[in-house]
Amino acid sequence: MSDGQPQYRVLARTYRPSSFAELIGQDALVQTLTNAIRSGRLAHAYVLTGVRGVGKTSTARIIAKALNYVGPDGKGGPSLGPFDDCPVCQAIAEDRHPDVLEMDAASHTGVDDVREIIDSVRYGPVSARYKVYIIDEVHMLSRSAFNALLKTLEEPPPHTKFIFATTEIRKVPVTVLSRCQRFDLRRVDQATLVAHYRQIAEKEQVTIDAEALALIARAADGSVRDGLSLLDQAIALGAGDDGTTEVDGTLVRRMLGLSDRSVVFDLLEAALKGDAAAALGLLDGLYAAGTDALVITQDLLDQVHFITRLRLAPDLARSQDAPESERLRGAALAEVYSIPVLTRAWQALLKGLAEVQAAPSPHKALEMVVIRLIHAAGLPTPDEAVRALGAAPPAGETSGAPRPQSGGPPTDRPRALGPTPVAAPAAAAATQPEQRREPALAPTPAPPPPAVAEVSTGTQMPGDFPAVVALLGADDPELSARLQTDIRLVRFAPRRIEFNPLPHAPRDLASRLMTALNARTGERWAVLVSSEPGEPTLAEQRKAADAKALDAAAEHPLVRAALETFPGARLSKIVQVFDVGAEAAASGDPEEDAAATDDPPSDPDPEETREHEEPW
Repeated sequence: MSDGQPQYRVLARTYRPSSFAELIGQDALVQTLTNAIRSGRLAHAYVLTGVRGVGKTSTARIIAKALNYVGPDGKGGPSLGPFDDCPVCQAIAEDRHPDVLEMDAASHTGVDDVREIIDSVRYGPVSARYKVYIIDEVHMLSRSAFNALLKTLEEPPPHTKFIFATTEIRKVPVTVLSRCQRFDLRRVDQATLVAHYRQIAEKEQVTIDAEALALIARAADGSVRDGLSLLDQAIALGAGDDGTTEVDGTLVRRMLGLSDRSVVFDLLEAALKGDAAAALGLLDGLYAAGTDALVITQDLLDQVHFITRLRLAPDLARSQDAPESERLRGAALAEVYSIPVLTRAWQALLKGLAEVQAAPSPHKALEMVVIRLIHAAGLPTPDEAVRALGAAPPAGETSGAPRPQSGGPPTDRPRALGPTPVAAPAAAAATQPEQRREPALAPTPAPPPPAVAEVSTGTQMPGDFPAVVALLGADDPELSARLQTDIRLVRFAPRRIEFNPLPHAPRDLASRLMTALNARTGERWAVLVSSEPGEPTLAEQRKAADAKALDAAAEHPLVRAALETFPGARLSKIVQVFDVGAEAAASGDPEEDAAATDDPPSDPDPEETREHEEPW
């Protein structure tokens, strides 16, 4: 530089590992290469793969130094390091040794570039023990370049070693991979990165707190180099005028554009509770602070994932990969929300992430995602919905109209969700002054329970086809539904069923039914396909029964009067709210008993009858 000061070197280059001992987070790789060098079992080609910044190129240079180590006197053999006393290793570290050639395949992709390597392979090393070719981003080579390299790669001269590095191992031809020893460099875990960055900060005489280190390590996503670049940027941002440097979590969060994790926890908790005012208020505060909507969405996804893991494995709350405050809050939320609720939130946020990325206004898109979460908080989970549907009365079940109260306080008994009975026309009431009120609609008799017979093995044997459907409903709902809609029963006998399948029925329905019955009852069944017409399907029978019940109910005077009062109205469904006969018996009212049994009481008093009547 013009002022005589040495040029600054970034942390990623200053603290680049120069020996196996300095390579962090790759214990399996170090152990394998160490054993290979000690035993002399050195392969002629290696391929190193992994995400960016985990040490692929650095490992390649370390291998080159280990193979060519000669020591200070020039008489040493391959070594595991350190390599500070070896002039050959120092030349390799400074990229000036003629026998260690490093090529970037991203800028040298053609077959001509590979031919230069092939031509030079024939000649021995100038001063080193091995000629080492390091090809970075080898997946960028063209197909012709790979093909030209194959023969040399399979049978290279004994003085030649190839080391390939790539982030896209799947793009490397299998013919190349089969000629190399493959090493997968894993992502470095967050705890290891935090410890590594803390040591570097101490060497640089930088004061940095634990939260800042955790944020940098999390943003690095397993890449040592990415984290060092962020640490370098944070140190530059935290430098003071007095020459001291202090880096805290607030500074790193502002540098990365991250949201306050505690506020995002509050936002998620408010959304899951359905508190719209609190959730939207927190979201507005994050927006006013300049937090990116996409970052907030990603943080919400991270937290839902973290809480779900804690729900399944509570011991993770003691892990050091997350700050203590997040672990405590995450554990508390994991005890409150079930897996279905968390899974639903994950799906909503995952869909919302794409919407936030594509929306012209990301903040508005995020608001809609949060509103969707708030709305979902009041919905039942899938298992609750299934249980509620299972508890609902069957579609064809009918009931009598709720009987009017004869004086006394109103009852809290639930009423049918349907047209409210209305008063009959006044003219009709005038022409029939002494007529007693009509009895309530008699409920349609419930179908008899499926016939089930006990067999000697202790299992329950279905006695008719509806019993078969009921028996298999719990084990295989899909098969049970097929039996109700896709087949017409021809004959049924114990351990024998014949049916005529409809055109849309699956071809394997007979075999599936036979297998399910054999397993469920412990007896052998014969299930045959017939061409005879057979009975209507159970679904058709149920539909016909429903239509018949509706027709019968429509003829009742009360229902007919209601339909005449409201032109265009129609009777769509009959729901049994309570058992009329049981209610009358419980009340002890002889008139109610007569209405329930259609047996009129003897010699009723007209005045008493009118006294107990109530208008409809």
